[in-house]
Amino acid sequence: MKEKVIVICGPTASGKTTTGIVLAKKINGEIISADSMQIYKEMNIGTAKPSEEEKQGIKHYLLDFIQPNERYSVAQFKLDAKKAIKEIISKGKVPIIVGGTGLYIDSLIYEINYNNINIDEEYRNKLEEIVKEQGLDILYKKAIEIDPVAMEKVSKNDKKRIMRVLEIFHSTGKTKTEQEAESRKNPIEFDYKVFAINWDRQVLYDRINKRVDIMIEQGLIQEVQDIFNKYDFFPTAMQGLGYKEVVDYLNGLYTKEEMIEKLKMETRRYAKRQLTWFRKNKETIWIDGANDVESNVDFILEFFN
Repeated sequence: MKEKVIVICGPTASGKTTTGIVLAKKINGEIISADSMQIYKEMNIGTAKPSEEEKQGIKHYLLDFIQPNERYSVAQFKLDAKKAIKEIISKGKVPIIVGGTGLYIDSLIYEINYNNINIDEEYRNKLEEIVKEQGLDILYKKAIEIDPVAMEKVSKNDKKRIMRVLEIFHSTGKTKTEQEAESRKNPIEFDYKVFAINWDRQVLYDRINKRVDIMIEQGLIQEVQDIFNKYDFFPTAMQGLGYKEVVDYLNGLYTKEEMIEKLKMETRRYAKRQLTWFRKNKETIWIDGANDVESNVDFILEFFN
C-alpha cells in the first residue's frame, strides 16, 4: 500500500502555513514547503516565510536553502521533495506538503518529470534582448504559437514562465505540454491527498492588501535594498512577486504609494491565477478558509484517516 502524503495548497494569504502547522502538531507530521520563493535565503519578509516562532517546533524542509543568485528548477524541487518525504516517513511521521507553487505540487502529485534542460545562455540572452528592444508581448505571442495549452496558465507579464516555454522547445524540440504528457505515464509513488483553501474573493483580496501593508511595515523595502546591494546577478529571485515591484520603486519607476498599490494588484492577480491552477485538479478537496483552523484540520483528518 502506498504511503499517504497530505498536500495543503491554495492562493497566497489563504492561511496554508498556519493550517499545515496545526495539522502537523496533531498528527506527528513534518512540513515540506512547496513555495518557489521561500527557498531563497535572505528573502523573508516578501515571501511571508514562517519564522522559527511561527513554526512552533515543527520541522520544515526546503525553506531558506538557496542563495538569491543561484538557480533552482522544478526538477530539483521534485528530487529534494521526494527525498524529504522518504526521510519523514522513515521517522514514522506524516509528510505534509504546504505551498502555493502549482508547478512544484503538480511535479509530485502527477509524477511529472520537468527535465533539467541545458540552458542555452546565448538563446536566453537573445530572448532578453528581444524583451528590451520590442517588449515581452512578442515572446508571449510566440510562446502561444508554440504551446497554446501550456500558455493557458501563463500571464502575459510572467517573463520567467514565458521564456521557459520557449527554452524548452528550443532545447528539446518538444513542447512543455508534450513533455508533461509523456512523463504523466509514470506510476505515482505516494498516495497524495490534496486539500486547497478557498475564500470569498473579496475577503481574500482584503487579506492580501493587509498582508502587503504588514510587509511594508516589517521592512520589505530595506530587505530588497540589502539584497540588491549584495548581489549583482539574479536569475529568478528578483523577478519574484514583491521583489520586482520594490526594485522598480528603488530604480525610480514608481513612487512608494504607486509601488504599494501595484504590489497589491499584482498579488491579487497572482492569487486568481493560483485558484485557476488548483481548480484544474478535479481530485482536489476544497476547504473553506472562513472556518476556524481547528475545524479545517479536523476535516482534513477525516479524509486522511
